[in-house]
Amino acid sequence: MGQLSPTRGRFTPHVRGLASKGKMDYILAMFEHLPSLVFADAEGRVMDFPDLAMVARSGDYLLPAAKEEVIPLPEGSQLYVLPERMPVGLDRKTGEVVVLESNPYEASSPVSAVAVFLPAAYTQTYLAAWERSHRACELPLLAYTALGWQDGFVTTAVRTDPSTRQDPNTFDREKIEKGILQWLQDLPGNRLVEHLVSCATCYGCPAALNLFQGREEAPLPTSPSCNAACVGCISLQVKGRPPSPQKRITFVPTPEEIAEVALRHIATADSPVVSFGQGCEGEPLIQAETICRAIGLVRSKTTAGTINLNTNASMPGMVARLADAGLDSIRISMNSARRETYEKYFRPSYPFDALSESAREMKKRGRFVSINLFVFPGLTDAPKEAQALRRFVEDNEVDMIQWRNLNLDPDVYLEMLGQNLPAGVGIRRLMDEIPCRRGYFNPYLG
Repeated sequence: MGQLSPTRGRFTPHVRGLASKGKMDYILAMFEHLPSLVFADAEGRVMDFPDLAMVARSGDYLLPAAKEEVIPLPEGSQLYVLPERMPVGLDRKTGEVVVLESNPYEASSPVSAVAVFLPAAYTQTYLAAWERSHRACELPLLAYTALGWQDGFVTTAVRTDPSTRQDPNTFDREKIEKGILQWLQDLPGNRLVEHLVSCATCYGCPAALNLFQGREEAPLPTSPSCNAACVGCISLQVKGRPPSPQKRITFVPTPEEIAEVALRHIATADSPVVSFGQGCEGEPLIQAETICRAIGLVRSKTTAGTINLNTNASMPGMVARLADAGLDSIRISMNSARRETYEKYFRPSYPFDALSESAREMKKRGRFVSINLFVFPGLTDAPKEAQALRRFVEDNEVDMIQWRNLNLDPDVYLEMLGQNLPAGVGIRRLMDEIPCRRGYFNPYLG
């Protein structure tokens, strides 16, 4: 067996203080049926180690990954080897949570922890567990979900949306390439089309790929600037932080350019949705005047399709104007419904109460309101957080929560928040307890 050591630092083992030998024997027998730990060797090869059971992380807590908590690894998942982070597992013989410090199959050879980045429509319920060395650098802007082995790779996640619009096997490369050529030919000089071609071909953006396939939800990025400074912003990062995975749009499309894209998509796609507020832009409400005129142009031609706004909901008055112009739905991005937690991550220049006010402006007009909830196991389901989320949903008549994973190094996030959190109730349980529709994508409302 490779070298093992007890966990140290800020982690708290889940198995502790067992009262009797009989109880311990019963629990150890249960451990035999848990998935196995996986690790990466010095060459980056991922393998399992049956002597240690899979351990998952919820905030600062570690716990065995029970069979009912795991699912087979979804198609399209990506495995990541985590440098300077050693895997953590559960010793099946003692019930102790331990760190695997060397390769059990090759003495003295180093090992690394491994995590999963899930495909769209899957929400993580637990994080990957590791012991971080003092040399570890901040991880890239991804979500790090627990991984194990049980007759194949397994992970801790739940599918939160039945839509297959971003399933990897539904993208037709030949159809996309033909679609790109046709869009460029039919809308020559439209800068928004040219930008979205870059999104599709350089970054593989699923929304842009769907636009050129002519299906479901199409992106309408508009804003080069933002009024928040999110720690995990995926389009703009300061020097010294992990780089943003995509470039932000550098211009504001004209209302005519936006309307051309929206009208073409609505006319040709089944269940069409067009959305402002994409990963490749800042806050769209900053360009509310342009968007308002674009919506007016679209609605002067058709009442079909769903026009959606992904937003931080910072300007309730502008949200009201957009709804009056024909906006059908908004999706409000939040990492928390508690002011303290929200402001530490978003670092906003607007008041927290604006989020509720924007939701209410939409509901006054009979429109659809979603929350784009950045899920972080151990924080999202912490008792105070869960209570605040329920209250926000009920007070503002929220129609849907889109349970999306927070893309940020877990250690950086917890250190930034600086909170001592009790054990969470569990992401699955929280989903069941919130009284509104569950999803991952913006729905077609036709």
